[in-house]
Amino acid sequence: MPSYSYRASTFEGKIVEGTMEASDGGTVSLKLQEMGLLPVHIGSQTRQMLLRREIDWPWKRKKIRRKDLLIFTQELHTLVRAGFPLDRSLAVLGQLAESPAMAEVVQDVLKEVKGGKSFSEALAKYPAVFPKVYVSMVKAGEAGGVLEEILTRLASFLVTSEDLRSYIIGAMIYPALLSVVGVVSVTILTLFVVPRFTAIFQDMGVPLPLPLAFLKAVSTFLTYYWWVALGAMALAVLYFKRFRESSDGRLKWDRWMLRIPLAGTVLRKVEVARFSRSLGTLLHGGVPLLQSMAIVRDIIGNQSIAIAIEPIRNGIKKGEGITQPMKQSGVFPPLAMHLIEVGEESGKLDSMLIQVADVYDVEVRNSIKGLIAFFEPALILVMGVIIGTIVVSMLMAIFSINDIPL
Repeated sequence: MPSYSYRASTFEGKIVEGTMEASDGGTVSLKLQEMGLLPVHIGSQTRQMLLRREIDWPWKRKKIRRKDLLIFTQELHTLVRAGFPLDRSLAVLGQLAESPAMAEVVQDVLKEVKGGKSFSEALAKYPAVFPKVYVSMVKAGEAGGVLEEILTRLASFLVTSEDLRSYIIGAMIYPALLSVVGVVSVTILTLFVVPRFTAIFQDMGVPLPLPLAFLKAVSTFLTYYWWVALGAMALAVLYFKRFRESSDGRLKWDRWMLRIPLAGTVLRKVEVARFSRSLGTLLHGGVPLLQSMAIVRDIIGNQSIAIAIEPIRNGIKKGEGITQPMKQSGVFPPLAMHLIEVGEESGKLDSMLIQVADVYDVEVRNSIKGLIAFFEPALILVMGVIIGTIVVSMLMAIFSINDIPL
């Protein structure tokens, strides 16, 4: 039988950890309840060991990851659903947190709550950990007395967002690795192989063939003036960083990104999915539409799309609804507009926005698959042409030795 590690709590708030062999996690949960324990987290023992090993890295001890926020939300939902008061739940989670940085944040949130602040006010003290959409939904849940349901929605929101982000990152690993291998191969050929070939011609006292002379010039520059290349790259990175940090520069860059063939379409779909899921989650949590639009505007990554949200808010203020101003913005695809219009007319805008997000999550995955299917052979072709040109140039130089008169 597989072995599962568990963390559970007694009704007095004492934390119990251990391992248990069972056929699945559900069986572990039932056995723990029979023992008078409230299961908070159950997972594969191997997975838990890997997670603990990962957070032991020195540079990750002070970092709060998205996964930490997801685990916090899921475990808080479990405790609240079991009837634990909020302060006791936070006290338990402060002990359960595997990340020292997250444990410190939870303990401080507990301190603020005991000091008289609301839960949402305590969370708002850490905007880098709890985003605006998170704090706003918790605030709405507190006002409506439905914190348990809000935590369920938040956990689902975080899981879906993290799944899409992980898929995008995973899909880009192979092209990135291929690019690194190609650059390293070209560097080795240029810095170590080409000089050996040119030394043969220099020893014979004959001029270098044109292709080899060009490669020799590149090799010499990189060997003796590498600091110039590094300096130029550093200046370019610094200029680009400052350019993106300025409001005008960020806007120009984001607009240019949306115009990139193929990739721009994928970026637009990603932002549409993020907009729809965030707005739908906020509306379902009871946050007013205008306030929800303001929050979504701040969390949209692309400033070109974020700016288009303000005219939509103005249209809503004038009583035009949400569909017509969104159509006038020209940002959202026709399919998204059709589904949102149906949701507005049926009075189920929040549910329809979540459906739009689900549709475009699938669209993003399919588009990324198409991009990778195009770029992988394109990268191989480009690297093959570059490396092949270098190799052919050296072979032509070798063959030209036969033409040199003795």
